[in-house]
Amino acid sequence: MDKARYATADGPERQVVVTWPDYDADGDQMGRALAREGLAVRLAPKLGARTPLEVRALVQNAVGAIVSTDPFDAGVLANSPTLRVIARVGVGLDSIDLDAATAHGVAVTVTPGVNEATVADHTVALMLAALRRICEHDAAVRRGEWNRTGEHAAWLLSGSTVGLVGFGHIGRIVAERLRGFDVRVAVADPVEPRDPAVEPMSLDALLAASNVVSLHVPLLPTTRGLIGARELALMPPGAILVNTARGAVVDEEALADALESGRLRAAALDVFADEPPIGSRLLGLPNVVLSPHVAGLSTTSVRDMTRRATASVIDVLRGRAPAHLANPDVLDHATFARAWGHGG
Repeated sequence: MDKARYATADGPERQVVVTWPDYDADGDQMGRALAREGLAVRLAPKLGARTPLEVRALVQNAVGAIVSTDPFDAGVLANSPTLRVIARVGVGLDSIDLDAATAHGVAVTVTPGVNEATVADHTVALMLAALRRICEHDAAVRRGEWNRTGEHAAWLLSGSTVGLVGFGHIGRIVAERLRGFDVRVAVADPVEPRDPAVEPMSLDALLAASNVVSLHVPLLPTTRGLIGARELALMPPGAILVNTARGAVVDEEALADALESGRLRAAALDVFADEPPIGSRLLGLPNVVLSPHVAGLSTTSVRDMTRRATASVIDVLRGRAPAHLANPDVLDHATFARAWGHGG
């Protein structure tokens, strides 16, 4: 069976840079599939913050990239002349300049429909962890304490109002998961929800009515800083904020203020404005549950997403239109028009 070849920084031009951590370079539908296409795998896992200059150095000789949340800005794309495809493991595109990718003939693909249930499960887990004070109690027991009542008592999800900001695929699955908890579910979304079991509201009304607010919106210019000091002040005293969307949707300084003052009871966060959130005030607060942007990750979802991303790279480099193309206008670029039957 073909074994994956590995490229170095000075390796062959037909190399695929993989920044997704824990990529199976010898998997039959991953690294070995690339090797069968004559492509060398260069592993460069993203384990912390990475600058555009670092990304530019990584992909300068690559024809493809299977990526995490690495910043592919206009400068990176302008200086990556051999790059033909960026396969994002996941669906978030806020780290990739799609217009620049299209202008430079770089196809960008995503892997939707794989991890929505995983994100929904993690969202509910964070809600319960914050309400039941799991992390606080765990730390106390490890210190030799046995705090069970009074100021240490946990809170109840059942009977509360949960507000979902965003009601796309993930928001709808979260609502389904919550039905077993006997909660009232409110929804704020530009599209009127068709689910009779939820109550549509404006964002301000939802914030004022909800004991738990959970965010499920993409990061767009209109959602950046969506939840700031004004919005947090609308939430009932003792409310909880859960974010499994994108960190920059929340003003983290305003959130830290609300948590430190006791205005909010707790927060549960899987995403941060800077990842990892080194130096963030949120790290020092006992009433914050933290996870490292893993809501969409499970052994199953990682396997399926990396396989799909690998297939997308192979499709593009073979001259086939890939599934889940995020910038379909690239089909008309001179690089692809003839091979894919588009353009003049």
